[in-house]
Amino acid sequence: MVRRTYLQRSLIEVLLPDSDKLWDDDLRGIDAVLDDEAVVDLVDAALRGRRPQSATRGRLGTPVVVVLRMLVLKHLYDWSFAECEREVRGSLVYRAFCRIDGERVPDAKTLIRLAALLGPETLKGIVERLVHIARARRVARGHRLRVDTTVVETNIHYPTDSSLLADGVRVLTRTMRQIRAEVAEAGLQVRDRTRSLARRVFEITQRSRKTTARTGAAVREHTKARMTQLYREAMAITRATVRQAETVSEAIAETLDLGVQALRDELRETVGLVRRVLAQTRARVLKGDTHYPDKLLSLFEPQTEAIRKGKAAKPTEFGKVVKIQEAEAGLITDYTVCPTRVPDQELWVPALTTHQELFDRPPNLAVADGGFASAANERAATELGVAKVALPRTRGRPAPKAKPPPRRRWFRRALRWRTGCEGRISVLKRCHGLRRCRYRGPRGMERWVGLGVIANDLRVLARAGPGARPGKVKR
Repeated sequence: MVRRTYLQRSLIEVLLPDSDKLWDDDLRGIDAVLDDEAVVDLVDAALRGRRPQSATRGRLGTPVVVVLRMLVLKHLYDWSFAECEREVRGSLVYRAFCRIDGERVPDAKTLIRLAALLGPETLKGIVERLVHIARARRVARGHRLRVDTTVVETNIHYPTDSSLLADGVRVLTRTMRQIRAEVAEAGLQVRDRTRSLARRVFEITQRSRKTTARTGAAVREHTKARMTQLYREAMAITRATVRQAETVSEAIAETLDLGVQALRDELRETVGLVRRVLAQTRARVLKGDTHYPDKLLSLFEPQTEAIRKGKAAKPTEFGKVVKIQEAEAGLITDYTVCPTRVPDQELWVPALTTHQELFDRPPNLAVADGGFASAANERAATELGVAKVALPRTRGRPAPKAKPPPRRRWFRRALRWRTGCEGRISVLKRCHGLRRCRYRGPRGMERWVGLGVIANDLRVLARAGPGARPGKVKR
């Protein structure tokens, strides 16, 4: 049964009368913001939707405010679930912040299950509510808007065709063993080919490292022929494992056990993914097609995309594109996890529309980098009522002997202010974990990014104070 909070406080305040002096300023400010009933109501509605009668039936669950505040702490300091449980259990300050005091701290598994109930609509609602609080406190009035995109990586290893084949054989074999253990009377035979494939994957990796620009042509040709043969053998082993998995799936088709049927569904889903890996490996190794469409990069995170944003240190990133838009004081007003890679130019008009809905007015200044620049976007911003639009067009070369038009002072200042968006993204990645998503699936990516944005906005509101002037944040 869902409950909002514990009924009574413990004796910690009596045993330690000056415990309030242990709180740092940021945590004290965040505590005041999280007392907002509208924020708690959003989380309460999400937890009540877990089961049809979760609000009135069953044992008493973890209070709503405890779930909300523990998740905020986790993403505020980029902890794991186990670290969050340990830190809250061992700290009087964190116990008081999470409204736990002398009660039992929820363990990591409980917090994982409850966090999964928070969907994108709940997190977007919390971000919108924080924007309204910022408007009421005069932290942000919506006079300025800056937009940028970044890549949040999924939690996968570097994808190669050989490693994906090895992952497929390993997962299929493991699932078939679990099915055999559940239906022992069926007498299923499962052959383990993981070691045979692992030897070939290891040799492929070693030979690929030895081939360099200084290697002779004859040696390169010999290495290429040997690697092609190894890939053929690896694909043959994988196909044999797939055929065996299909045989096992047909053998248990009439089983009524729900657990076995769940394993069968998992087996069939993995078979489909492994067949995609076989197809793209065949296209690259045997046909030389390096631009295979809809390439699969992970069996565990199939939605992962290969994204190139021109970074020298990391030319290719594997994850999802995320749009971040800010107002004054570094307050993130909205975020979007793109289901598929889209050009930055297509994200400009939705960002302006969202800003206008949140602040009931268009921004006076809207700025983004060259990826958003186009004549159509500038015209759309002007039509929406934006007074100053700063979209520098850096793509393409100017005509010969043609001087670019002089930029006004406000334009140069706008570009300098835009660079702060890079710093905000850096804070999200370094402090709030947006460098790599550790939740599973598209819904997990939405939850990871949303909680990181909420942690950032809470810190901004805490540092701004209860009645700060717009654009002024305590440092």
